[in-house]
Amino acid sequence: MGKVIAIDGPAGAGKSTISKLLAERLGFQLLDTGALYRAVGLYLRRKGVSYDISDAKLEHELAGASVGFENGKVMLNGEDVSAAIRTVEAGNDASVFSARKPVRAFLLQMQRDAGMQNDIVAEGRDMTTVVFPDAWRKFFLDATETGRAERRFRQMAEKGTPITMDEALRDIRDRDRRDSGRDIAPLRRADDAVYLDTTSIGIEEVIDRILETLTS
Repeated sequence: MGKVIAIDGPAGAGKSTISKLLAERLGFQLLDTGALYRAVGLYLRRKGVSYDISDAKLEHELAGASVGFENGKVMLNGEDVSAAIRTVEAGNDASVFSARKPVRAFLLQMQRDAGMQNDIVAEGRDMTTVVFPDAWRKFFLDATETGRAERRFRQMAEKGTPITMDEALRDIRDRDRRDSGRDIAPLRRADDAVYLDTTSIGIEEVIDRILETLTS
C-alpha cells in the first residue's frame, strides 16, 4: 500500500485546492473524491433519477455508470465532465446522493484501490474515518460558515455562474446539514486527524503547516 494523506472537511474549507497543490508539491497522486461523487450525481441527473429512488433501483441505475480520472480529467462513461460537474446543481446532487448506501458502496473500492497502487492525497468527507481509517497522515480542514460561503461566492463568480451571498450561505448550510446528518459515513473529525482552521490563513500557509506536520 502507498502512503495515504487523508483530508476531510466541510464544503468551502479549501480541501480541493490545498489537496491538489499538496499532491503536486509531494509528487503524490490526487484522489479528488468529491469529483467522483459529482460525476455520479451528474450521471443520475441525466438519467432522470429522483432523490427518493429506492436503494434497489439506485443500485440498478449505477450499474451503467463508469467514472474515473484520465490525464487529470474527470471521465463519465468516456466523456470529459470536468467542467460539467462544477455547477451548483452538480454539487447539490453529489451531496444528496453521497448519503445513499449504493452510491458509497459503488465508489468505495475504487477509492481504496487508488491508495493501494500509489502515494496519494485523498480529500473528501469520510477519507479519514471510513475510506482510509489507517491513513499515513490525517487532516481535518475547517473554516467559519461565513468564510466558506464567501469562498463559494467567489468561486462561482470566477466560473461565470455567479450566485448571491445569500445563496452561497444557504448552499453551505444545506450541504453541512446533509454531510453531517446522514446515517452513512457522516462528516466528522477523526480522533487522530490534525485540525486546521483555514478561515484567516492563506493557501500556502496551510500547505506549509501540513508539510511541517508530515516531517515532525
